[in-house]
Amino acid sequence: MDFIQVDIIGLSTSPSSGGAYALVLGEINGNRRLPIIIGAFEAQAIALELEKIQPPRPMTHDLLRDVFEALDAEVLDVVVDELREGTFFAKVRYIHDGEEGQLDARPSDAVALAVRVDAPIYVAPDVLDEAGIPTEDEGVSALTHAAEEEEAPARPMTNLERMEQQLEEAISKEDYERAAKLRDEIQRLRGEQHN
Repeated sequence: MDFIQVDIIGLSTSPSSGGAYALVLGEINGNRRLPIIIGAFEAQAIALELEKIQPPRPMTHDLLRDVFEALDAEVLDVVVDELREGTFFAKVRYIHDGEEGQLDARPSDAVALAVRVDAPIYVAPDVLDEAGIPTEDEGVSALTHAAEEEEAPARPMTNLERMEQQLEEAISKEDYERAAKLRDEIQRLRGEQHN
């Protein structure tokens, strides 16, 4: 399977998040962003490494990096490869003694390790298709603008249309945590309509 390479766009939070952060991954050769809700500890681990801030004692992800190095194993990449019931799953792919292997991981831990060993980050196409949020003039924005340009009599917006508009607004404000919640609710509503 050909995976899609992504980069870390940023980490964001909101006062109503209850301590959770959104890790935002952006498609390198595309316009979709993938927000993944992660805990504060993992967000801190990623942010410290991105900012090249060295804590006085090694953090858990530093230990993991050091274990790979001590065993002479190389992290090849990390892949967010599955989305099940709103939960993302990832793999850390590595090579040791000429043999390739992989470890199951939470995406937040896999990304925290990837930034420490300078490994590329990938997302499975079906995960990005399902949970990716288009930005700029494609995807949701284009759909909304096309609907606005149609010459149809004015009618009240459906709940789904209202949520799609809120999703577009959240993306434009870079409120990726809210965008992720809206995306999930929109997918749930669309699923109910097709059943």
